[in-house]
Amino acid sequence: MKPFTNQGQTTNPAFLRQTFLLGGLLVTLLLVFIIDLTLGSVAIPVKKVLQIVFTGESGNFAWNNIITQIRVPQAITAVLAGSALSLGGLHMQTLFRNPLAGPSILGITAGASLGVAVVMLASGSVISIFSLLNTGFLGSWFIVVAAILGSALVLALVLVISLRIRDNIVVLIVGIMIGNLTIALVSVWQYFSEPEQIQEYLMWTFGSLGGVTQKHLAVLSICVGVGILGSFMLTKTLNILLLGENYAQSLGLTVKRARILIILVTSILAGSITAFCGPIGFVGIAVPHLTRSWFNSSDHRLLVPASAILGSILMLVCDIIAKVPGSSATLPINAVTALIGAPVVIFVIIQRKNLRASF
Repeated sequence: MKPFTNQGQTTNPAFLRQTFLLGGLLVTLLLVFIIDLTLGSVAIPVKKVLQIVFTGESGNFAWNNIITQIRVPQAITAVLAGSALSLGGLHMQTLFRNPLAGPSILGITAGASLGVAVVMLASGSVISIFSLLNTGFLGSWFIVVAAILGSALVLALVLVISLRIRDNIVVLIVGIMIGNLTIALVSVWQYFSEPEQIQEYLMWTFGSLGGVTQKHLAVLSICVGVGILGSFMLTKTLNILLLGENYAQSLGLTVKRARILIILVTSILAGSITAFCGPIGFVGIAVPHLTRSWFNSSDHRLLVPASAILGSILMLVCDIIAKVPGSSATLPINAVTALIGAPVVIFVIIQRKNLRASF
């Protein structure tokens, strides 16, 4: 494990390079965020966008509403989704010591989808997710809790099986099978639903960052904020787990407690994003590998903030592409993340050749 910083390392070339990269990512995040705000079906000058962001007024009522009510919430949602999914993938890859682990691969997002589907059937009749979110603050919390519980249930099941099977590849296959099982259960629900509800649910599964309004953003921000705080608190635990469970126990780490905390934090991160934005794939797998490759480190004190920032940038870029600049069309965010994430994973695998070296 290559440490991020220790006493006397402030003049170390590796430390200076990592610090420079982090600073560069922060600047890039700010620039991409502003670019995302300027793009959309309605052309708004960059100067006016900045004026609205910093002063709240541009002299054009329509532009003010577009920026403050639509584009800013959507851009903030992209930042929250990118950071949450990236950290969730980082946790899973470290916990299972598997380079291909991630929220979408291990069935966590599928479990969150199942939780959402259960809520939609709870009243005895099908309720659309949009109707639940529009019930207000309480409805938003209700659907988030259901998604978190669904993802936690699937993750806990995969973890229990992993305790009996030490082969990481087999655990990965089990996770995929459990994810397919939850998808099958949702498909049965779809079969008995009305065409209108099926269409709404299918649109939700494509993924969207534009469905989160200002009143929903508060709930999502709280959930993701708690998850990110938990990730920073778990950096030491994650570093110790990289040394192996036996060595971790010899250092005084309670492995069972650590697993529960990691499951809880990951479920909050992945579940809350899935509830509001739909199941978004590839970000949780691609970003941790890309971060390790760029920073040449497996120290989670560095990987946690770097993955969060890089994931936010990647999701903002995906949102920009999804808007199809110069057009009124909007692509499904899930399709865009797959188009970008899959080549990134392939590139990193080819470049590093041996991904297991990081675990």
